[in-house]
Amino acid sequence: MSEKGIFVAFISNKLKEEFESLKEGKIQDQNLYKFIDRAMDDLKLDSTCGTKIQKRLWPKEYIRKYGITNLWKYDLPNAWRLIYTIESDEVKIVNIILEWFDHKSYNKRFKY
Repeated sequence: MSEKGIFVAFISNKLKEEFESLKEGKIQDQNLYKFIDRAMDDLKLDSTCGTKIQKRLWPKEYIRKYGITNLWKYDLPNAWRLIYTIESDEVKIVNIILEWFDHKSYNKRFKY
């Protein structure tokens, strides 16, 4: 049996466009683009390279909006966070990026 392919996707086209637009933004945005791009490369190698978030900490909005069954956090430089969920079938594993934000926004979303 061969290994499953690992892919990275965005939860929506809107989020993918936001990511792409970082490339053209200010220097901080360009750096964030590079950080997320590197995170995506890491996730393609190991879908569980982030930190698993305990279910009791999941924002209700994620459950309601996306019907997630797991939730992961990937720490980016400068205290940014990338939030993703993993879906898989017999053939592939897909890391689905839900959002990214700075530490303050992350704490607010997760009510820390």
